[in-house]
Amino acid sequence: MVLLESEQSLTELTRLFQKCRLSGSVYITLKKYDGRTKPAPRKGSVEGVEPSDDKCLLRATDGRKKMSTVVSSKEVSKFQMAYSNLSRVNMDGLKKRDKRARRAKQHARAQGLH
Repeated sequence: MVLLESEQSLTELTRLFQKCRLSGSVYITLKKYDGRTKPAPRKGSVEGVEPSDDKCLLRATDGRKKMSTVVSSKEVSKFQMAYSNLSRVNMDGLKKRDKRARRAKQHARAQGLH
């Protein structure tokens, strides 16, 4: 996995979206990151890392290529605006839901219950 700076990650995320535009998916996870690279120690252990700054960890993959970035709390609003614009631009390739099949399935369940 490649750890990138926030600006580089947005560029790489754009490339990932473009590559998967016609076929494929991009999976994105975003979570709070406390700076640890190892699991938290058990309660009996004395050593521990106190996080000095709240951070966010963003990971993206297309199944083959992976990338990640850590965004500090100082940059999070700027990064979020850029990320939301990037997401909005690249959401045009989403598949429409087939509502007819869903309704037929619900109707079949209702018939089976009576």
